Amino acid sequence: MFSSVEAGLIYAVMALGVYLSFRVLDFPDLTVDGSFVTGASVAAVMIVNGANPFAASAAALLAGFAAGVVTGLLHTKGKINPLLSGILMMIALYSINLRIMGKSNIPLLQEETVIKQITAAWQQAGWDDVLNRAVSFTGFAPRTWAVLVAMAAVAVVVKGMVDWLLKTELGIAMRATGDNQPMVASFSANTDGLIIFGLGLSNALVAFSGALVAQYGGFSDIGMGIGMIVIGLASVIIGEALFGAHSVVRATWAVIGGAIVYRLILALALRVEFLETSDVKLITALIVMAALIVPNLWAAQKEKRRKRRKAEQLERGEAVAGAETNYKSV
Repeated sequence: MFSSVEAGLIYAVMALGVYLSFRVLDFPDLTVDGSFVTGASVAAVMIVNGANPFAASAAALLAGFAAGVVTGLLHTKGKINPLLSGILMMIALYSINLRIMGKSNIPLLQEETVIKQITAAWQQAGWDDVLNRAVSFTGFAPRTWAVLVAMAAVAVVVKGMVDWLLKTELGIAMRATGDNQPMVASFSANTDGLIIFGLGLSNALVAFSGALVAQYGGFSDIGMGIGMIVIGLASVIIGEALFGAHSVVRATWAVIGGAIVYRLILALALRVEFLETSDVKLITALIVMAALIVPNLWAAQKEKRRKRRKAEQLERGEAVAGAETNYKSV
């Protein structure tokens, strides 16, 4: 469960990227399945070749931005349907990622990664002992708190940057473009540029998350991005259903919370006896279905109860009015 929270915080960065495309720009971007692997493959290749892991992670971010920009260009300049633009780029990235890696899998267990460097510095400082003493009354003592604290810091920093961006003039224009593109275009705003930049930023975060996941898991694999858009949407939808999304700040907190809750639900589901690790994608699909259906059913029940109360109030009002009329007539 502890490792699920760690993984949830790493995937939260990817979920924030999906939030930008799916919610802010209202763009169903399937590039995510490819750009996630692009980030992992770029970082893995650079690390294996002796590059600094932090520089490799930054390069992964730039590679993801480039992938998102191409998707945006296909849609805005090539006049290709948004869904088809993402599919085309996702397919292209499969071959590009294989070219980058040179093979289908690159192990990183013996390489120096961001996770290893952070963990080593953390343990050298002795902060694990401090935290373990603080929670000793619970009887819980993880091997190290380094990854959890570091990834929480990364998720919060990325969230803060997204919040800041969406409150700037550029961010407000992006949000308006997602809500009503023709209206924004009527004010002579460059909606094409806003979409291209937004998709680039979205996939940059996705690729950055992919680089971190590869270093956390100890490998980069060509198939690790399959279904990633569904995981991102699950995080967004679960977060909004549980925590609400009445403002940008609250919505981004909800996305982070949704990513953690998703990983916890997945971990609990895999403890069921008849489910296996190979059922992860099926479990993910079921979680998304539940996240989409249950809030609608709940809202429908609330609406029925509201209408029932209103009808009862009207009946009582009519009864009282009838009684008053009879009294006056007597």
